[in-house]
Amino acid sequence: MRLEGKVAIITGGARGIGEATVKLFVRHGAKVVIADIEDARGIALAESLSPSALYVRCDVCSEEEIENLINLTVSQHGRLDILFNNAGVLGNQSKHKSIIDFDADEFDNIMRINVRGAALGMKHAARVMVPRRSGCVISTASVAGLMGGLGPHAYTASKHAIVGLTKNTACELGRYGIRVNCISPFGVATSMLVNAWRGCDEEDGDDEKCMGFGAPSEEEKEKMEELVRGIGNLKGATLKSFRYCRGCSLSC
Repeated sequence: MRLEGKVAIITGGARGIGEATVKLFVRHGAKVVIADIEDARGIALAESLSPSALYVRCDVCSEEEIENLINLTVSQHGRLDILFNNAGVLGNQSKHKSIIDFDADEFDNIMRINVRGAALGMKHAARVMVPRRSGCVISTASVAGLMGGLGPHAYTASKHAIVGLTKNTACELGRYGIRVNCISPFGVATSMLVNAWRGCDEEDGDDEKCMGFGAPSEEEKEKMEELVRGIGNLKGATLKSFRYCRGCSLSC
């Protein structure tokens, strides 16, 4: 029970990496607030983990909703120990792959969700963590935020921004005992990634209807994991662990 007594907010917590993290945190004893805009999924997940989880509808692009999310969490639990900025979008996979076909509106939307959302989360988490001189802020970046050629331009730019924002915020908040880090997964077989592999974009709707395929099957997820493992196989690499990690991007 490594998180016994801790209170965490997980944005984008209704599915994928967020959903898995919610379950893991609860298993380790945390009280978790699931923040998302997918009400049906979020409510069902919270009910399955009750009383350790609560669902709150929150659009991370809205500062008012982020502020209310933080305030509600503190009023319910008396504290906030962990914020996991996980909400994000990949963008359109079938169009605008070339910089020549750059779509400014799509770029703005992805940056608004992926970067503005994380920055607002950091701002309002810091507001309640600084007085306690304790806390942990984690954001989901991507290997696409560390190198080029792995994703669409807007998504790649947004994840590079998350890495930079993490480093800068860590420098500021470290003096208050607040750790700020990000994780940079290479590929996880979530519905978002599987749908991109299918050629189905987020704008087409949720994965139950996307391209008429239905939700990703276990077989599809296994195929995606095999593909990712093959591409991401480490050769001649040395992995080092550090006792203290602030402002780091942990890639996996």
